[in-house]
Amino acid sequence: MDINRFKETKTGSFVPIKTPSGPDFAFIPDNLPPNWQFPASLWPKLADAKAAIAHLDGIGKTLPDPELLLSPLKRREAIASSRIEGTYATAQELMLFEISPNEPKSPSDQVHAWREVANYSRALAQGGERLIQLPFCGKVIKELHATLMAGVRGQHSRRGEWREHQVAIGSDRRYVPPPKLEMEKCLENLERYINAVEDRYDPLVRAYIVHYQLEAIHPFGDGNGRIGRVILSLMIAHWCELSRPWLYMSAFFERFKDEYVDNLFRVSTEGAWEKWIEFCLNGTIRQAKEATRRCEKLRKLKDEMVERIRINGSPRTEQIVQMLFSNPIIRVSSLKRELRVTYPTAQSDVDRLVHAQILKPLEDVRPKAYFSSEIMKIAYGENDQIEESNENVSELPD
Repeated sequence: MDINRFKETKTGSFVPIKTPSGPDFAFIPDNLPPNWQFPASLWPKLADAKAAIAHLDGIGKTLPDPELLLSPLKRREAIASSRIEGTYATAQELMLFEISPNEPKSPSDQVHAWREVANYSRALAQGGERLIQLPFCGKVIKELHATLMAGVRGQHSRRGEWREHQVAIGSDRRYVPPPKLEMEKCLENLERYINAVEDRYDPLVRAYIVHYQLEAIHPFGDGNGRIGRVILSLMIAHWCELSRPWLYMSAFFERFKDEYVDNLFRVSTEGAWEKWIEFCLNGTIRQAKEATRRCEKLRKLKDEMVERIRINGSPRTEQIVQMLFSNPIIRVSSLKRELRVTYPTAQSDVDRLVHAQILKPLEDVRPKAYFSSEIMKIAYGENDQIEESNENVSELPD
């Protein structure tokens, strides 16, 4: 690690270490809270971010079924967070895998990627359940890591356990996190800070401070970025007292990946907390407003679809329409089990929805499946992208 890149204002200290290629240094982040005062210049941005989250939470509270919005948001988060780490899966691939999970046939089988992304969704759901019983703590973080890494690459790197060996980030060892003993001390301080009754920072700001710290400590052999973003989503929901975990940041972090990585690094090298927090607040506003727009469009589409089938439909076809908003891809065999009807009856219901232009057959997919292109476009972004041309992350629209 090139310690010359670290300035006097760095947020930690160095410790010499030995590596197979020779001596090096590791970085030990300072204990939290940081020696940093939230600047008055960011108060308007923080107020806008909190207002955007509150508006999103208000929209979510009005939904008869929160999964109308939560399911696509969680899948988008899983897909985007995995993409940051170089794992790629489409929404269609993920949902087909969720319907019919299968085992990989070779090390290069794309099923590995699908499972990795699906695990992320499972970890998000598990985290929400565990935090009803336990506070944020090392036990919860390790449990979620075990779920995240189950059956995927890196699963043998002490899945669900703190790392025992030294790791480095970047092929050029750009950043070397603390060795084991110092790492454990950092984790003890982090847990105390997370569960402190009082703190001088707004809960939203505090969540982003913790996200930096967890990434700087890098407590696992693999999966640190993904587990850090899982914890971030859960912390924002918990600390900002949202009715559900509506806000997910990975799509923003992935869209501006260079800035994401550089801003995290600059907190370590020069104490650039203000730049990091401003970046995160910009992302909060963007993601909250985007989720709100998607929710409003999905709710409108749902009403339109119910109206389409009202004359020639039935309570059962309305139930299928409801189900499509949680997973807009279905198979007749799965529908048969879900509705406890015969296969011909389930096929007849699907045919009605095809006739009403709510479902279409998926091409080149076996066994045969059907999907709602309208839901897919709104929920997963095919026709709902934010313009990115000539966009500067420091000048994101409010």
